[in-house]
Amino acid sequence: MADITWGALEPGTLNRIVVVQPHFDDAALGAAYVLAEHPGSTVVTVCAGKPAAYPDPPSDWDALGGFKAGDDVVAIRRDEDLAALAILEAEPIWLDFVDHQYLTPETMAPAEEVAAALEGAIDEQEATAVFLPMGLANPDHALTHDAGMLLAARRADVTWFCYEDSGYKHIPGMLAWRIAKLFRSDLWPTPAIVPAPPDAERKRAAITAYTSQLPPLDRGHALEERLSGNVPEQHWILQPPPAGWERMRDL
Repeated sequence: MADITWGALEPGTLNRIVVVQPHFDDAALGAAYVLAEHPGSTVVTVCAGKPAAYPDPPSDWDALGGFKAGDDVVAIRRDEDLAALAILEAEPIWLDFVDHQYLTPETMAPAEEVAAALEGAIDEQEATAVFLPMGLANPDHALTHDAGMLLAARRADVTWFCYEDSGYKHIPGMLAWRIAKLFRSDLWPTPAIVPAPPDAERKRAAITAYTSQLPPLDRGHALEERLSGNVPEQHWILQPPPAGWERMRDL
């Protein structure tokens, strides 16, 4: 009987990991275990830039996090990111794109522009594996996913994965929709065997370092229930279908 290798990774795949997060905290929420298991990995935050001006009064999300008019929200959240990633022994890279809550749809960056900046960061780290968000529900998550997929479609020198966006993946049909959409592409999503023993205590510590995000995440994303329930982290490898299997897309 042939060895069963479905889901197993080739040696060296995880030598140099880059996890891409739309916002400060998404990597800790959705990929903490793989980061903890692979110290020295890099976390690239796409929406880490400061807006031209913060809204006055602050947005509902920022206000719930304790921010007041005049606060430099991004500077404070960068400090939180440093503290959280230190717990996971990961290094940050901050891109200058702005959170959609401070923009209009017309002023959000196009996926091609984000992809170019991401590619520079990935190449700088000589990444062997990149973990992207599934890109669910939130405009910044969708933008980050779309930008990453532009790269995944033409960069076979890197192994590409998607992690499940915490909270958003529980919206009915949302994760299934993304998986189905990926299945119709040339990069099929398949659950991968990623060595990442769950360290719930360390994950909680990293998430808790994002102090300003705890109140809105508790209110809008049932954060405490998810952490107490020990919701698993699943990583999906993106690869072309095996030869001859393409017809499954049409079934």
